[in-house]
Amino acid sequence: MKRVKFGSSLALVCISLLLLFTPIAAAETETEQESVSTHAKAAALIDVESGRILYSSHGDEPMLIASLTKIMTAIVAIENGDLSSKVKVGKNAFAKEGSSLFLRHGEEMTLENMLYGLMLRSGNDAATAIAEHVGGSEEGFVYLMNAKAEALGLAHTHFANPHGLDAKEHYSTANDLAELTAYALHNPVFKEIVKTQVKTADNPYDKWDYKWSNKNKMLRLYEGADGVKTGYTKKALRCLVSSATRGGQQLVAVTLNDGNDWNDHATLLNFGFNRFPLRTIIERGEKLKGYELAAGLNFSYPLKQGEQERIVTELVLNSKRGTKNRADKNFGLRGTLVLKLGGEPIGQVPVYEPERLPPESYPYMEKYTSTSAYPADTWLQAVSSALRALFRFGAEGGVSHD
Repeated sequence: MKRVKFGSSLALVCISLLLLFTPIAAAETETEQESVSTHAKAAALIDVESGRILYSSHGDEPMLIASLTKIMTAIVAIENGDLSSKVKVGKNAFAKEGSSLFLRHGEEMTLENMLYGLMLRSGNDAATAIAEHVGGSEEGFVYLMNAKAEALGLAHTHFANPHGLDAKEHYSTANDLAELTAYALHNPVFKEIVKTQVKTADNPYDKWDYKWSNKNKMLRLYEGADGVKTGYTKKALRCLVSSATRGGQQLVAVTLNDGNDWNDHATLLNFGFNRFPLRTIIERGEKLKGYELAAGLNFSYPLKQGEQERIVTELVLNSKRGTKNRADKNFGLRGTLVLKLGGEPIGQVPVYEPERLPPESYPYMEKYTSTSAYPADTWLQAVSSALRALFRFGAEGGVSHD
């Protein structure tokens, strides 16, 4: 049943439009989750487009995450750095313990190539060099990582370094990593890097190029696999985030401390694709029954059998007062259609006058392709945080071998 609310609700509409791009998870019951299990201490499965958590086991338990850390390192560097800029390997990055690209002291490489080395070979030297290049210092970059975690609402995540070596106050959860990865996969640069199986890059010291093979075996073992990152330390043990796309639906699976992760990820992904296929609920331009209004966006959602019939909608219209002027400025925006499942909102779709639909490309989407240079004001903030961070972060033992 549709319910229409009139009145001075412009603010509500604005909030609804913002929420349109906020993942809203609909939790599974314990009974529903019994149909799949893993060997992991913690696990999660998420639909990338909607942000719906499809499965979670100990999903909010903070744990060591090893080189899964580099998912955040990569997205922060991509969003705040210039991919064509040259990253210089300093003394802190050179011969960094654990997994390495074996970069030489003083060597220079583009940020883009360095990111490939970071994600395909899990280079700790690359992570440190990237952090110093983008954040002004490793500590300054970690500040940005934590700021990003806070902005994304990752309430059970905190970073102490950009590489994932075991350290105090360095942890995340299966659910937080699922949400972080779903966010990162909306970035085309990140998405391209993590699905690459082999990458070559210029080597200034030898006659042959660098050639990096992706450590993520899921790319070869699972049909449709397209990412994301492996991780291992002696304390964190085997950690893995994988993604796969089938029939236009992309899922992300996360396991922490799992000795049988390749098989468990196949099980989780199969469960998601089979149990929660992505279904189109509303198509862009579709007319709302009973109104001279049309949906401004496509809306799809992963639904198990019987759920689509339970979806209800609530139409929230702009105030009539001044509607014409606002419509002229907003391509005929008239309100928001809120979709609910089980009484909980699962998404919002803006509605317009049918002849005044806006362009399909939005500034929100365009920002994902931005590779502009690091903002000066943020850089200064990052550097100023470095001294404070020096007294706050401390590393313990643990080497990343992934």
